[in-house]
Amino acid sequence: MEDQEMKLVDHLDELRKRLLITMVAFIIFFIFAFIFVKDIYNWLVMGLDPYSITLVILGPSEVLWVYFTIAGILAIACTIPILALQIWLFVKPALKPIERKITLSYIPALFILFILGLCFGYFVILDVVFGFLTNLGEEMFDTMFTAEKYFQFVLTMTIPFAILFELPVVVMFLTSIGIINPYVLQKVRKYAYFVLVIISVTISPPDFISDFLVTIPLLFLYECSIILSKIVYKKKQKKEERDQVDMLSNEVAK
Repeated sequence: MEDQEMKLVDHLDELRKRLLITMVAFIIFFIFAFIFVKDIYNWLVMGLDPYSITLVILGPSEVLWVYFTIAGILAIACTIPILALQIWLFVKPALKPIERKITLSYIPALFILFILGLCFGYFVILDVVFGFLTNLGEEMFDTMFTAEKYFQFVLTMTIPFAILFELPVVVMFLTSIGIINPYVLQKVRKYAYFVLVIISVTISPPDFISDFLVTIPLLFLYECSIILSKIVYKKKQKKEERDQVDMLSNEVAK
């Protein structure tokens, strides 16, 4: 009983250490991003030039909100590899040597897919949806956006994709450690599709074109996740079969 309590305390200490390292990394990246937030802001609002739209603010607090939002998103993106590494180090003792090598390779993939998701949301989905909505009310309204509302819209169109683009790597990782397999993913496909459609309708503006543009990439990501899960699962099975054959050979040799 005492040994179990000691192990639990050790695990909690290790978890606290990993979380602390992640938080320190986030704070460092946040400070660095905050220093260059004006340059990042100017780059982000360049997409408004074709629409001749100037952002306005309704109060001093909105300036601070924009600063913290931009710096926070950049800090989160940069912290993802650190967080993934800390998670890997935390579960490392429970993994086999081959699993350690495989799962370690997923860390850069998490960062790359997060950035790809942001880029896809910003350069593809945001551009189409923003253009559509702006043209829709062009002859009816004098267009004027506050900085807060605009960046809330940008976050809605980009962050969900950045997170959902991580799905293939997460599925591969869970498959490699035996938590899920591709056959389970295929079995729950219709339920997963339903959830993804709900997510798409929720995060996209209320029109068919936007819903379609958001839904198709998410369904494609799910199918890619199944394919990648199959590849990992088959390699895992072959490795286990080879280990069993080697074990039997060693027993026969003895």
